[in-house]
Amino acid sequence: MIAYFAHETAVIDEGCTIGAGTKIWHFSHIMPKAILGTDCNIGQNVVISPNVILGNNVKVQNNVSIYEGVSCDDDVFLGPSMVFTNVINPRSAVNRKNEYLKTHVGKGASIGANATIVCGHNIGQFAFIGAGAVVTKEVRDFALVVGNPARQIGWMSEYGERLNFDENGFAICDESGAKYNLLNGRVSKL
Repeated sequence: MIAYFAHETAVIDEGCTIGAGTKIWHFSHIMPKAILGTDCNIGQNVVISPNVILGNNVKVQNNVSIYEGVSCDDDVFLGPSMVFTNVINPRSAVNRKNEYLKTHVGKGASIGANATIVCGHNIGQFAFIGAGAVVTKEVRDFALVVGNPARQIGWMSEYGERLNFDENGFAICDESGAKYNLLNGRVSKL
């Protein structure tokens, strides 16, 4: 019995794994050996390549291609038309499939519309990548990055609210009331 929903125009290849409650919308393609967790939402015109792993409750907006080498933990948000790469120096006439670099997106991270994640650079948990950013290096947990190349301009809470740390390195999320500590360039939730 199929415990997920796929629109009639979606292409679901044999050999992929799709969790219960997941929804796959118009013109999307799930390739063999892809693993999708429970309660994911895959927007229209999405391609999920072989060996991609998506955790539970991952939201993939329209026009996103998730290439081999990418894995996402639970509760990740991938904004409209954002891009993952998997080879540093692609050439049409040179086969570099054995050179794919891995990219891991941590739990609860959000990647904004039209952002580009250059392969081999991991995104920390609850990080927030601004729309249109081009990520060319690792992004720390809770970091807020924007621009091309992306640079860190602050910190975000688990709820996606900007954190303003006091002189003692403490901040409170305005939405949830959760407390955070900034110590030695790293944020932790208290």
